[in-house]
Amino acid sequence: MLTKISTNLKTSPFLNWSRYLLISCCLTILLLTASFLAPSPSFASLTDDRFDGNIFALYAGNGSLVPPRESLKESFDRNRPVILTFFVDDSQDCKKFAGVISQLQQYYGKVAAFTPINADTILPQPSYEKTDPGYYYKGLLPQTVILDQEGKIVFDGTGQIKYEVLDDVFREVFHLLPRTESVELKQRAFNEVNTELAP
Repeated sequence: MLTKISTNLKTSPFLNWSRYLLISCCLTILLLTASFLAPSPSFASLTDDRFDGNIFALYAGNGSLVPPRESLKESFDRNRPVILTFFVDDSQDCKKFAGVISQLQQYYGKVAAFTPINADTILPQPSYEKTDPGYYYKGLLPQTVILDQEGKIVFDGTGQIKYEVLDDVFREVFHLLPRTESVELKQRAFNEVNTELAP
């Protein structure tokens, strides 16, 4: 009689169903845990202060900006105008501004030195030389400084600066026609990845 009871327990539909439910729950929990723990570039977002990677590559489509091609001293030695951009990779303001710098490089990259500086790499010192980016840094992000061919500051601004404002400064530095007398570049509709300019 004991063997008959144990045989009935092994084939009981309730035990089969509960075993199936337990295995299904365990697999679901395992898959959910794995999906949340695995890092994914699809979680990159322009609207948060998380580190997603190089902001110029992700949000401006231009990873060639970082690291800069030449130092400030090299730019001064070559009498080239310089645009310093202070940023951090985990700031939504810097992420949004990366596209503006990338678009400026498209038009002025061959005649001006684009020098994006990660503010986290500036070591605190009592004083800085003019050839050191820390000399120009004010502690606010994003910060943009434009220096002319003689190394004189012609623009120093923080926050979201419009492309047109920076373009006007470069037009003065290079003695180009003002915006009102030339083809105006307007920013296209914004998308989550980057921004583009259209003539």
